[in-house]
Amino acid sequence: MRALLADSPRRRDLLIEFLHRIQDQRGCISAAHIAALAQELKLAQTEVYEVATFYHHFDVVKEGDVPPAITVRVCDSIACEMAGSRQLLDRLPGLLGPDVRVLHAPCVGRCDTAPVAVVGQNPVPHADAGKIAALVQAKAVKHPRRDGGTSHPHLDLVSPGHVDYAAYRAQGGYQLARSLTAGSKTRAEIIAAMEDSGLRGLGGAGFPAGRKWKAVAAGLAPRLMAINIDEGEPGTFKDRYYLERDPHRFLEGAAVAAWAVEIDEIYIYLRDEYHGCREILEREIAALRANPPCPIPPIHLRRGAGAYICGEESAMIESIEGKRGEPRLRPPFVAQVGLFGRPTLEHNMETLHWVRDILEKGPGWFAGHGRHGRKGLRSFSVSGRVKKPGVHLAPAGITVTELIDEYCGGMLDGHVFYGYLPGGASGGILPASMADIPLDFDTLNQYGCFIGSAAIVVLSNHDTATRTARNLMKFFSAESCGQCTPCRVGTAKALTLMERSSWDQPLLKELSQAMVDASICGLGQAAPNPALSVMRYFPQEIK
Repeated sequence: MRALLADSPRRRDLLIEFLHRIQDQRGCISAAHIAALAQELKLAQTEVYEVATFYHHFDVVKEGDVPPAITVRVCDSIACEMAGSRQLLDRLPGLLGPDVRVLHAPCVGRCDTAPVAVVGQNPVPHADAGKIAALVQAKAVKHPRRDGGTSHPHLDLVSPGHVDYAAYRAQGGYQLARSLTAGSKTRAEIIAAMEDSGLRGLGGAGFPAGRKWKAVAAGLAPRLMAINIDEGEPGTFKDRYYLERDPHRFLEGAAVAAWAVEIDEIYIYLRDEYHGCREILEREIAALRANPPCPIPPIHLRRGAGAYICGEESAMIESIEGKRGEPRLRPPFVAQVGLFGRPTLEHNMETLHWVRDILEKGPGWFAGHGRHGRKGLRSFSVSGRVKKPGVHLAPAGITVTELIDEYCGGMLDGHVFYGYLPGGASGGILPASMADIPLDFDTLNQYGCFIGSAAIVVLSNHDTATRTARNLMKFFSAESCGQCTPCRVGTAKALTLMERSSWDQPLLKELSQAMVDASICGLGQAAPNPALSVMRYFPQEIK
């Protein structure tokens, strides 16, 4: 264990990073590993064990047990299920044999290329049994690099190539950050410009970015920043899309925000499924450190371990601190008492992605976009029954009909538009008859839905809302952190009720209300939305 940890500081907040080192090198985490790591960190073995067993991607084994050398995970979230992932899960164990472990996985953030499998850490878009078997046979378990000479059936999709540090600087990158640190504008002017732009948090909550900067800046130093790139919401993949192509765009946004708010250190929390993005960020942050264009606070890249709940801001902060990713009770809020007890500016990655454009082109540029009375731009992650799924940058307030027709090439041949998820798994389900609602913050609330991170899943006449809702509730039940009873028990009970051919609607509504009223965080509060949407808008399916 000492050789594995080398000269790394023995700090509690590095516990999850150290568990990853064990998992990556040994393929599992044994009782001996837990005992040795606990001794090195001066923690009780129970403290290490409870963290290791909380996260999906750590294989904690009993003495003598060893998991198979290769694990294949097949995504069974909504877009992949619609594309046939269940048939893959049924077929692969017999095809790959007993030496390969086949597991179902929650959303892996590649819904536009469904169905998706992951061989070790190697993603397989548009997966079929042949592609998966070929990678298993070749023991190709690492995310391929474009310059690595690795054979992959979809190299351009999984490693599309990105603007590196030198190219970004050559294109004018970091000139904004340099000018600001040199005194071209005051911090108050920059915060005011962000407020004027109308930019709201693009991770799902939609809190005004400029107002958040002002609130954190009012806190006592030292102040920290936590950047959320956990992106575990089924249907969402926009952060990965931008990271794979232009990582310094958001890094410069983080540098500007850090200057404006006087941040001392920056922590980036990246979901573990994004192995390619992690390699890119490690390389580009190192290049930035080696030749900084201006003073930039220390940047720490932290790795998630497969827990959807860590997309919730306080659960993410708990995870960065090396703990189980369980949401905190509030108040106090993260802006006041956040990471390591300090005032913390928490942002989604895409929010920071737009900072440079807004400040260079003026706040009116961003606010000048929009349709149907709305303002701004939105990166829509579109998946499901359309010809061109993917990330589509479109005006805020566009309707789903306009989005499908103008950006997605229309519906797939032989498919008729039936319904849609306007905000990923937790945003509810709406029928095709309600396709003229502007897609933006606050426009969907009156219908019991919300846009969240703008993940649009399009359903056709080949799908049903009830089957979709069951898939989503199964996801929530599996991903509940278990801290609070309304969510832990409620999601499981709701799934049981929804699996029946005839729904007990009064009981399901009562249960949903209890979850909405009493759950600690947004997972339990939003989990009933799909079921409530079915009962409200698709009654013909559950009579």
